[in-house]
Amino acid sequence: MWTSVRRAASATAHLAVSAAMAFGMWIFVTVLEITAIGVVTVVGIWLLPETVLIIRRIAGAKRSLTTRWTGVRIPEAYRPITGTMRQRITTAVRDPGTLMDLRWMVAYWFYGALLALALPLWPVGLVVDGVWGGLLRRTPVVLPLIVKIADLEADWSTALLKPSPKAQLAARVEELAATRADAISAHGAELRRIERDLHDGAQANLVALSMRIGLAKRAYDRDPETARKLLDEAQAQAETALTELRQVVRGIHPPILSDRGLVGAVRALAASSGLRVSVEDDGLEEGVRAPAAVETAAYFVVAEALTNVAKYSGVSRAEVRLVRFRRGLRIRVRDEGRGGADEKGGSGLLGMRRRVAALDGFMEVSSPVGGPTVIEAELPCVW
Repeated sequence: MWTSVRRAASATAHLAVSAAMAFGMWIFVTVLEITAIGVVTVVGIWLLPETVLIIRRIAGAKRSLTTRWTGVRIPEAYRPITGTMRQRITTAVRDPGTLMDLRWMVAYWFYGALLALALPLWPVGLVVDGVWGGLLRRTPVVLPLIVKIADLEADWSTALLKPSPKAQLAARVEELAATRADAISAHGAELRRIERDLHDGAQANLVALSMRIGLAKRAYDRDPETARKLLDEAQAQAETALTELRQVVRGIHPPILSDRGLVGAVRALAASSGLRVSVEDDGLEEGVRAPAAVETAAYFVVAEALTNVAKYSGVSRAEVRLVRFRRGLRIRVRDEGRGGADEKGGSGLLGMRRRVAALDGFMEVSSPVGGPTVIEAELPCVW
């Protein structure tokens, strides 16, 4: 019974916010009228792209509200409104998303008004159902109806706000082009890093090793003690070169992933991070492995995230969660630190995003000032 009451109360809150948004959009009609007059008279045509951007924000807010209720993300597919004024106006007019948002807005004026008119009846229904079900032991009637209305409203919003297949395809092409460019950039940076590490580390040690062996060969007959000393130094140099090579290889594909799997590798990361890290795994049974590229990307996301916690958060605790779902792997790293993480601040977030995007995944960062900081990434794969 109380589960139904809580569900109905959530539905009521969802419908109340939806009704409030509908009321706000009735007020927004004034903005649309001013924009229309400006376009007709040409004097205010510059208002058109700005109004379209506002409509996008309103539609985005409704997408977020619907996603919170249904748990299913509604995608966006807009062309960026940038460039000269002429380009901005052209994009605003020709973008299919503009027409679809206007269609949703007109529909929402009507069914949102119905929600607003019915809203005062729902709290009464909740009380009646509570008494009906609690005292008379009867099956609630109004509670399921309110939830059904919220579901219906969410279905309407999803159908109206979901971009057309053509718009989704165009957005997907642009996304893949950007992802490809980021992947090429990240790959080039990785190659330069490997080359630099090999040149400054292993190569320098191998050159020094070769020189010492050559000197030892020359001194072998006339000065055995010096030759022996040079060979000892050469052995130490060889061990140093091997260490350098292992570090380079570890930066490409950590060997611990092959030895222990992703969960074991992440637990080892947590143990060596200097933090108190709780690691949870959901659905990653022993023997079930993601593709090597996915495990490598997930490992480096966790490694970079924990490094950021240690450097910037000001706390000594973090949480890591690995979740296997039907179409991929989800990584979540959370800390209760000071927040304010910025991708442009050299925190490694941009590199993480590029690494995830290269595998057609996506990453979200929530880090308000004062915390908490939550980094979530999803990597698609076939299990």
